Amino acid sequence: MHSRHFFRFIRLTLVIGLASASLLSNAALFEDDGARRAILDLRQKLDATQQILKSQSDQILKLQTEENAVLRRSLLDLQNQIESLKSEQSGLRGTIEQLLRELTDIQIKQKDVLQAVDSRLSKFEPIKVVLDGLEFQVDPSEKKEYEASLAIFRTGEFAAAQNSLIAFLRRYPTSGYASSVLFWLGNAQYATKDYKESIVNFRKLLSIAPDHTRAPDAMLAISNCWVELKDIKAAKKAMEDLVKLHPSSEAAQTAKDRLTRLR
Repeated sequence: MHSRHFFRFIRLTLVIGLASASLLSNAALFEDDGARRAILDLRQKLDATQQILKSQSDQILKLQTEENAVLRRSLLDLQNQIESLKSEQSGLRGTIEQLLRELTDIQIKQKDVLQAVDSRLSKFEPIKVVLDGLEFQVDPSEKKEYEASLAIFRTGEFAAAQNSLIAFLRRYPTSGYASSVLFWLGNAQYATKDYKESIVNFRKLLSIAPDHTRAPDAMLAISNCWVELKDIKAAKKAMEDLVKLHPSSEAAQTAKDRLTRLR
């Protein structure tokens, strides 16, 4: 658009130049009034042409100024949009980083929670136990109570141990600890001179676990109870059964020695 106005301006300038040259040439030839009038007419036309050129030049300048202003506004708008996009991008980057930090925190907390849950659940999961040659599973609380009862027995508090062992059997009647509990309960009752109940619990042990590793000791303990109850016949019978059922045990050797003395 600018190029068209420029070439039009050049053409008009050439026309004016040629017209001026013609006027000067004609002025030299004419000296009368007609020639002067012709010159005046040409000057008026020249002035009019110059006014037209000036007007067109002003219009071109105005258009250029307006177009430049529009271009500057467009560039300014584009720059503002770019800055706005940069700001949004920065904000999004900050939001993403914050979300990543929060996600990391959540994952850490979840891991801690899962570990805590696993730890709590492990307190209720069955535990494999090997005791007196037997392997079985028990609850953690069951194991804890058994060990607590046995700890009381080892302190020599036999009455308290008796109560604790009886409570254990009531709470866990089918426990894998039952045969061992009966053995220690019989011993606690023997220590408190409750010989009849001691015999009852030793016999329960022999009934539910006749091949138990402590069965020979339980049979020898029964014979001891009968001795304390002054029933020598029953004592001898218990020792004879012991020698017969478990001849290679240390308890059987003790029983043989006692039988020799009782004859």
